[in-house]
Formats: sequence, structure tokens, C-alpha cells
Amino acid sequence: MDYKKRIVDDLLDLKLESLGAILINGPKGCGKTTSAKQKAKSFIEFQDEEVRENLLAVAEAAPKKLLIGEKPRLFDEWQDAPKLWGTIRKDIDDSGENGQYILTGSSSKEIKTAHTGTLRISQLKMYPMSLYESEESNGTVSLKELFDHPESFDGCESQLTVDDLIFAICRGGWPRALLNKTPRSKLEIAKDLYKQTYSVDISNIDGKKRNARCAQVLLQSYSRNICTLAETKTIIGDVQANYDVSTATIYDYIHALEKLYIIEDIEAWCPSIRSKSNIRSSQKRNLIDPSIAVAALGLSPDYFNTDFKTLGFLFESLCIRDLKIYSSAFDGAMSYYRDRYGLEADGVLHLNDGRYALLEFKLGSKDVDFGAKHLCEIESLIEECNRKEIQCPLKKPDLKIVITGTQYGYKRDDGVFVIPIGCLKD
Repeated sequence: MDYKKRIVDDLLDLKLESLGAILINGPKGCGKTTSAKQKAKSFIEFQDEEVRENLLAVAEAAPKKLLIGEKPRLFDEWQDAPKLWGTIRKDIDDSGENGQYILTGSSSKEIKTAHTGTLRISQLKMYPMSLYESEESNGTVSLKELFDHPESFDGCESQLTVDDLIFAICRGGWPRALLNKTPRSKLEIAKDLYKQTYSVDISNIDGKKRNARCAQVLLQSYSRNICTLAETKTIIGDVQANYDVSTATIYDYIHALEKLYIIEDIEAWCPSIRSKSNIRSSQKRNLIDPSIAVAALGLSPDYFNTDFKTLGFLFESLCIRDLKIYSSAFDGAMSYYRDRYGLEADGVLHLNDGRYALLEFKLGSKDVDFGAKHLCEIESLIEECNRKEIQCPLKKPDLKIVITGTQYGYKRDDGVFVIPIGCLKD
């Protein structure tokens, strides 16, 4: 089986070069173990039933013996042998060597360790596959190059149709789905992950028994409100309409789903361009992959032939997922902007050097003008603010981009880039 290169691969190389051990985090099924094996020179898999009992006995009695092997050494499902954490930490202290160990494990099991691993065991977050990693985006537009050399952009063309995007949204970025042969088997992976999340994993994450049906209703509410500013009380109301459960319990369920890397809300960007009281600061609801929302709502690709409104929100979630993956190569972060006057940017992509891009996500071409107008209005508002606040000017956006599901990309006269999601890469 050919390995599809992941954007996290280069980040893992950097981490191995810089620190003694790396723990790869992320949702179940995103490909953590497969990517780790590309870098490891030896490995131990605790889920291998033929040797499991023996390995666990050694891990309990003499865990240091398991460290013997060619480096980097991978421990898959390391949570089954929690003493390994402290053993690896001490070995790194003793040896002073970098790139010794890689840890991967199920995101559905949380282990409390006596030591944090700071400056010894680094953590690296992994997402499902982006469209570029799944070889559906042609990658003709590099996000980094666009930031570094925007003047060199001379247009692009995507080969993805709307039907292709709909299927990619419903299937998700799960590596297992890409290996399956038939469309229905590809779609089944996200459905199974969704069911496992609310019926098994939400209780296994910390050993606390939780009501599966209640967790299912919570995920369904989140999915109905994906990429909106639905207040927490709205989500709570949806659940309490079906179950007599306390608000504190629902918050506990939300926190568990965050630890499972299923829920991943988007923070607000609150620059000083308007009164703080006029900026919306609540989180935008989102999931790690839009396919989970599709599964939770019981939808299929054919459904979206008549519901483009819901498709628009799911397309935004897909774009956010991919931009998080692409920008992870240079330590990027996503937020959104919206004020009480109706001015908004669906996304704000921040780089670690202070540069940022204002983003709108529009599935079709008819909404591009509307999205571009928003971005230009925010830039004008920043310019106006800077004329008044000369002492502390706010940095203008380095890029204004409308990301679309259309075929062609170009730069508008107002400076806004229109780029199909099917052309982007890191």
C-alpha cells in the first residue's frame, strides 16, 4: 500500500530534530500510527494480541527494557502501559539525545501522568486528510507562497466539481475511507466513527459512564449549528428538550468530545477596530471534520441537491479544516470576525509572524461579490481606525481571500483573491 504524504510529516521531522520524544495527538482514525511508522526505525504495538500480555507484564515490572531498540522507537497505544511516560522522560534526561521516541495512541483513552513531559516530550496535533493530501486538490496555489509573493499569483483552475466537493464533505478526510473501493463503503467510515464516538468513546475517554443517546443528541445539535454562532444555551436547550439532564452534565459531555478531538470550535478575533462591546466574542461551532456532521444528521450526497444552505455551512467547515492543516506547516491559527453591525469575515488566518488573511467561504460564484465586499469593508474600517489611533495602528490584512467551490481562481480589481479550495495546498 502506497503511503500518501501528510503535511504533518515535515512537522514530525522538526520535532524529532528538536526534542527527545513526540506524542502525536488527534481524532481516532486520522492516520497517526501510519504516519509515525514512516519515521520509526523500530516499534512496539500493544494492541498485538499475540504479544500483548507479555509486553504489558514487562511494561509494568521493568518498563525500561521496552526502550531497547533502534531509534526513533514507536510505542503505539502507549496508554496501555502508562509507566512508559515517566520511563521515557527519565531516559531523555539521562541521554540528552533528541529524536528517540514517538508515542501514538487512541484519542478515546486519557491517561493522567505524574509529569507533563515539558521540554522532553513534545506534542503534535494531527487532523484528518486535507483535499491536497487526499490528492483531490491539485495544489497549484501554495498558501505560503501566496503570503510571501502575492504578486506572483496569475490565476488557477480546479478540477473539482460541486458533486466532487459534496462527496468529499460526506466522506471526510479519513484515510481508511480512501482505501475503500466503493462510494458507499467510503461513506461508511464517518458513520461508524460517529456511532463509536457517542456510544463507546465518550465513556472510555476518562472511564466515566455517559448516556449514549444524550451524547448522540448533543452531536446532532452541534451538527445542525455547524459554523454558526449558536449560543451554548441553544445547544443545551436542544439536549434538555430530549433528556432531563443538568446543564453541568452537558458541559461535561462537551468537554469529553473536545478531549476526543471531535468538537473544535473557532475562537473570535477581537481587534480594537470597534468598541469591544460591539464585537461578537462567542465561539463559532465546529467539528474536526464535516463528515461527522453529515453522519450525525443522517444525510447523504443526494440530499444536497436540494439543500444548498446546509451545504454552505459544511463547505465552510471543510475549508476551515483544510486551512488549519495547511497553515500548521508554519504554525498558523484560525479565528473569525463578526460585529453587531453585520460586518464579518468567515475566517481570519493568523501566521506566527504577525501576518494574517481575512477569509470568506462561498461555495458558488454568485456570492463572491458579497464576500469580497465584506473583506474590503473590514480593511477600510482598519484604515479609518488607524487614522484616529496613530500611536497604536492595527496591522492591515496581508491577504483578502474568498475561497470557493468554483472552477477558476483570479485576483479582483479590489485586491481580493478568489481561490477554489480544489487548488490550495500548504
